[in-house]
Amino acid sequence: MLKITLPDGSVREVAPGTTPADIAAAIGPGLAKAAIAARVDGELRDITRPLETDAQLALVTGKDEADALELARHDFAHVLAEAVQALFPGTQITFGPSTDDGFYYDFAPKDHPFTEEDLPAIEAKMREIIAADKPLVREVMDRDSLIAAWRAMGEDYKAEWAAELPQGEELTIYRSGDDWYDMCRGPHLASTGKLDPAAFKLTRVSGAYWRGDQKNAMLSRIYGTGWLNKKQLAEHLTRLEEAGKRDHRKLGAEMDLFHLQQEAHGSVFWHPKGYIIWRQLESYMRRAIDDAGYREVKTPQVMDARQWEVSGHWGKYRENMFVIPDEVPNVEDEGPLVSNDADWMALKPMNCPAHVLIFRQGIKSYRDLPLRFYENGCCHRNEPHGALHGLMRVRQFTQDDAHIFCREDQIVEEVRAFCALADRIYKDFGFTYSIKLALRPEKRFGSEEMWDKAEEELRNAVAAAGLNTPEFGWEELPGEGAFYAPKLEWHLTDAIGRTWQVGTIQSDRVLPERLDASYVGEDGERHRPVMLHRAIFGSYERFIGILIEHYAGKFPLWLAPVQAVVATIVSDADDYANQAVDKLRAAGIRAELDIRNEKINYKVREHSLAKVPNLLVVGRRESDEGTVALRELGKEGQSVLSLDDVIARLAKEAQAPDMR
Repeated sequence: MLKITLPDGSVREVAPGTTPADIAAAIGPGLAKAAIAARVDGELRDITRPLETDAQLALVTGKDEADALELARHDFAHVLAEAVQALFPGTQITFGPSTDDGFYYDFAPKDHPFTEEDLPAIEAKMREIIAADKPLVREVMDRDSLIAAWRAMGEDYKAEWAAELPQGEELTIYRSGDDWYDMCRGPHLASTGKLDPAAFKLTRVSGAYWRGDQKNAMLSRIYGTGWLNKKQLAEHLTRLEEAGKRDHRKLGAEMDLFHLQQEAHGSVFWHPKGYIIWRQLESYMRRAIDDAGYREVKTPQVMDARQWEVSGHWGKYRENMFVIPDEVPNVEDEGPLVSNDADWMALKPMNCPAHVLIFRQGIKSYRDLPLRFYENGCCHRNEPHGALHGLMRVRQFTQDDAHIFCREDQIVEEVRAFCALADRIYKDFGFTYSIKLALRPEKRFGSEEMWDKAEEELRNAVAAAGLNTPEFGWEELPGEGAFYAPKLEWHLTDAIGRTWQVGTIQSDRVLPERLDASYVGEDGERHRPVMLHRAIFGSYERFIGILIEHYAGKFPLWLAPVQAVVATIVSDADDYANQAVDKLRAAGIRAELDIRNEKINYKVREHSLAKVPNLLVVGRRESDEGTVALRELGKEGQSVLSLDDVIARLAKEAQAPDMR
């Protein structure tokens, strides 16, 4: 008999081959109906998969939302693949994972790529399959037999993938009823009928290269969103609609902030209005880091490849680095552009090694620490074209980057102080946040003792800052640290409930060792400093993109590119409007003049679309009385106030939050 331990500590003895579903039924009919999967020794498994050894067992229900969503989305992907092959015979299947809000599947169509016009028919077929309540049954297959079966079916992509799996590895398939199956590790729900047919929607179609390599065949990728019930789907679609209105690429064009074009893939062309936002953020951050005792530095864009080899980045990031030869290129008509003798250099993908080189200039004493070096550092990463996305993922970006070199006994206090600084800054922008601790990854540098120490220091610092509580979403993430250090991550929540991972601080003992950074301790001996890598915005580009969407373009006054427009009703007020703009600018307010020969309703509508916070309307009466009709963005009606009162009010509101 097997001994199965339940979460309450009770132990049940069952025969080998008993399933978690059998145990749920033995506990009670309510649980038998509610249980959808099981965790066996922590591993998520099918509810119908037989138990083979003594184990810890936890039954999973719909109340365990994270697990339930993962299962449902995985099943929706399989149902999608089955539906497509039923409607379009000859289509080959490849992969179909779940995603953060749904699922997708990549197909090799027989005749032509799929289009969004195909989606309604595919959705209808998916609902048929769900209504049929087909059992989803796990089977183990011999590797060679499975490869032969895929080839016999004309499934070349599946056969290729199976052939690359190790000999002797247990391969599993999941059957949907009797007539369709896919290769999959699982787990799955017990049957297709466990899905809610009203809880999914196919959203779009795109191209995708087989295995993500542009040298391979182009496939058709169908995306969908999947949830546990119709209500969750409706809420998600509402969020998507709102997110569409807030899309930073759309608003960036409407507000004339920036643009991107293929002549500079992944690099941003900032327009004057967009760069005002950048400069305001830069000034704000400089004041913050000056107050916190940082010293600003500037380091080279190009460094010798050997430096990146020593730091360890060459082995980890080389495929994402722009590499250039250190020689004058051949200008003759014949011969290679670059000789075989060229040394190689690289555009920096991060600032850290250069900051270590600054630290190494001159002898450092324990009394000099902590040293906090800050840089608005421009970096380059060779991201694939298909991965680029507006301001959110670019090839050239500027980090609000800093590195704190400190002694072992200073780590907790330095991290605690950073937590307090990040808290103030995020609150100034109206964000709430959660904090996560990303722990050691499988592939890493350094000893286990070093990682134990670094992880515990970060835990202690967050506790000292009072942020390791459910209120701040404290969570530990196994395996998600950097290859050289564990890290704390700040996940911001925006105005419509989306989360963005932005800030980070990492406790690193590897890079100082690899780059030979040291200081003279109180004992007169050389010691390694600990290097804290930290950022709050993450990158200016991405943070501005997040702000555009968070505020829906309606920036707080201190960030608004144009803070006020003075617009005339009649040409008789032109002189007064000019005087008003001059006074506003003299008070430090970013003001523009609109004396075009257009109707005032047209001007109001145009400046509202441009998200101008304040429109000061003037006509003959306002000119005679020294007043303005103030229209505030997002508010009904207008207020007639003296020009001086409006200037005083706007000047106060336009101050950055740290200067009020």
